[in-house]
Amino acid sequence: MSLKIRLKSGERLIVGGAVVRNGKGLAELIIENNVPILREKDILSERDVSTVAKGIYFIIQLMYVDRENFTQYREKYLGLVEEIVLAAPSTKDFIVQINTKISEMDFYHALKLANNLIAYEKELMQNAAK
Repeated sequence: MSLKIRLKSGERLIVGGAVVRNGKGLAELIIENNVPILREKDILSERDVSTVAKGIYFIIQLMYVDRENFTQYREKYLGLVEEIVLAAPSTKDFIVQINTKISEMDFYHALKLANNLIAYEKELMQNAAK
C-alpha cells in the first residue's frame, strides 16, 4: 500500500533515516514501500530535548529511524524510563503503554504515546510550580 505525502515549500521529513527537504512550491511524494517516515512536525531535534519525557521521545525517534542501533538506544531509553518513574511514579502507566509498542517494534505509535507523556510531564511541572 502506498503512502502519499504532500510537502509545503521548505518542509522537511525523514524517510528511512534520510532527511529530505522540499524546495520551492508544493511537492507530492508517493512512498511505495514500508520505511520509517516522520514529518517535520513530529521530529524532535536533540537541541530541543529539555526534559526527561522529551529525551524518551527523542530516543524512540532514533529507534524508529535507525533500527540498526536499537540495542544502544534501548539502553539509553531504559535509563531515562528509570529516571522518570523514580521522579514521578504516576508516569508508570504511560511507560507501560510505550514499552508495549516498543516491544512490538511499533515505534510510530510509541512516539504518539510519548507525546502524551510529554504533555503529562508538562502538567506535573506546572502543578509543582504553583
